[in-house]
Amino acid sequence: MKTISKILFVTCAAFAFNAHADTPNKAASPAAGQAAAATLDGVLAGDWRSDKNKARDQYRHPKQTLEFFDVKSTQTVVELVPGGGWYAEILAPYLKNQGHYVAAIFKPKESAGEDARDRYGLRKKFAADPAHYGAAQVLEFDGKAPVFGAPASADVVLTFRNVHNWTDDGNAEGMFKAMYAVLKKGGTLGVVDHRAKPGTTLAANKESGYLPTEVVIKLATDVGFKLVAQSEINANSKDTKDYPKGVWTLPPTFAMKDVDHDKYAAIGESDRMTLKFVK
Repeated sequence: MKTISKILFVTCAAFAFNAHADTPNKAASPAAGQAAAATLDGVLAGDWRSDKNKARDQYRHPKQTLEFFDVKSTQTVVELVPGGGWYAEILAPYLKNQGHYVAAIFKPKESAGEDARDRYGLRKKFAADPAHYGAAQVLEFDGKAPVFGAPASADVVLTFRNVHNWTDDGNAEGMFKAMYAVLKKGGTLGVVDHRAKPGTTLAANKESGYLPTEVVIKLATDVGFKLVAQSEINANSKDTKDYPKGVWTLPPTFAMKDVDHDKYAAIGESDRMTLKFVK
């Protein structure tokens, strides 16, 4: 009887201790959320980001945009066609320890050209700073038959200012199908792109860089996505969308070079749609 009594005492005591120990964890949940936000703030302030790139935060609103898309540091995130890696500088370090960052780039058809530059530049950037980019993955895909990873392997797919290129090239439908395929059920697709004037057509905006919002929504919903939210985070009311060299007249490209440079600098980067879809 004494032995049984001791066992019961120890068991009850252990149960009471564990029940008490769970309480601080539950109370700490809001703090955990704050810590995650602080981590993103720390990445945005990171010294590996150039002053030039940080200066563009005022136009691209990376913190608000990633929070709108519900990007978490524990997720697998695929960024499509990251170009020079402006967002990769944020996402790869943010996901490095607990999540996984995949930069999906077009497989170059030639040794020169934009796709080849993207491949070389991104791989060089990652290799030069393994402390921040050592866990990042570069995935090359065929634009005619895109695959962005194993089916249902990603929590989030992001693409920034790329859909206008895909509509011009005629491969937008295939890209959206591939995005849908790589996402888990309930996964998020985040799209940011240059927004055309309301009521204008895709044909009227061809090669201007601007897209009608309804075109992007249709491309996504036609393959099965559901539009769940739109945001004005990346809006710019100063953008008149009627420039000699399209959206590239504005910063950061300044396609007109010194012609009316100050005028276009005062406008800032383009007015952009920010759309959140769910699979």
